[in-house]
Amino acid sequence: MAKRSRKLTHDQAIFVWCLLGGLPAVAISVAWLWGEGRTPEVRSAVGLVVLACWLGFAAAVRLRVVRPLQTMSNLLLALREGDFSFRARGARRRDPLGDVLAEINGLGDTLQAQRRGSLEATALLTAVIKEIDVAIFAFDAKGVLRLVNPAGQILLGMPADRLLGRDATAIGLAECLEGEPNRILNPAALPRLQGRWSMRRTTFREDGRPHQLVVFGDLSRPLREEQLRAWQRLVRVLGHELNNSLAPIKSIAATLGAAMERVPRQQDWEKDMQSGLGVIAARAESLERFLQGYSQLARLPPPQAAPCDLPALLRRASALERRLGVELQPGPPVGLVADAAQIEHAVINLVKNAVEASLDQRNPKVRVSWRLGSGVVEICIEDNGAGVEETANLFVPFYTTKPDGSGIGLVLCQHIAENHGGSLALYNRDDRTGCIAIMRLPLPKP
Repeated sequence: MAKRSRKLTHDQAIFVWCLLGGLPAVAISVAWLWGEGRTPEVRSAVGLVVLACWLGFAAAVRLRVVRPLQTMSNLLLALREGDFSFRARGARRRDPLGDVLAEINGLGDTLQAQRRGSLEATALLTAVIKEIDVAIFAFDAKGVLRLVNPAGQILLGMPADRLLGRDATAIGLAECLEGEPNRILNPAALPRLQGRWSMRRTTFREDGRPHQLVVFGDLSRPLREEQLRAWQRLVRVLGHELNNSLAPIKSIAATLGAAMERVPRQQDWEKDMQSGLGVIAARAESLERFLQGYSQLARLPPPQAAPCDLPALLRRASALERRLGVELQPGPPVGLVADAAQIEHAVINLVKNAVEASLDQRNPKVRVSWRLGSGVVEICIEDNGAGVEETANLFVPFYTTKPDGSGIGLVLCQHIAENHGGSLALYNRDDRTGCIAIMRLPLPKP
């Protein structure tokens, strides 16, 4: 079997084509030399000159083609190896070869800028990972630890050189690669974790292979700080309310005591006594209402869920308001599984607030409606009152703008909605003055 002929390389093919291109001229020169009247010396000299020029120019053309190709090959090899410092000379525009070299130089500039940006981003990410106070672990597809930050090293009590390359089971984190991706860790399962810790697990890819990023956060400190702030707010509000009631009671009691000791008493001392006792009774009653509201907020029982008809519930709650005719906008039939008494109580409070906000207007109007959303039903209570100036404090316990308000109603409504898996929000209307309260409640799953 005959061997397959070896294919010429690019430079060899250029050389051959140059020889073939000059072959007619060489043939004519040879024919002229071997004509009559030519001496052997002339034939030899001219023949050598023609042959040398023929082969020399062909070799020069070959070299002219090969050198730029070798330059481009070296440049591309450097780019592939990650060395972006080499550039080609003679990269002139309006020249086919110069255009190619200029594009390669431009590619090198682009890759160099990307490399610099990547290194800077990596350096920033490394610095952030080192300084962040949450523990970060990255595992490959086989569960082998590939990255850990200083917080993770402190959490496990081992340096990085003893952790990297070991599987999750060996370092006691195998449970974190299974189960729910976001959860509160069980201290019994991970005894080395002291206090309350949250865990988040996400999946990312590196070189096309899946990896898992596990992040641990210590909840103990934020919980303690939040509890401290809550107690501080509670004590501040309780102290303010108690001082507002006890200060006038103490002052009036001292005044009445002095009047009783005065001899002889003034003629209208009985009237002053009745007036002072009335003020004391009013302040005591106000303080009692405040404490009852706080007790109601703190002792809200868990909802007793049962099937209920939402349109009928809204009709009952709207009909209880006698100061203003509440407009009930028709809507689709909706059945909920909820504590009807608690939901009705929340709607009554919201309607009451809307009516009180609208009574000062020339044409007071309150409208109750409902609409279906994605897996939820939205109960909307709209009014045309003056609106709310500080919406950020609406759901702060005991915060109120009403002279006789307790600051409990909206917070209680919010707790009722959240205990049912929903939410409550209050916005100033965009189309006109007034507010709109939106309570979202989840629909029963089919």
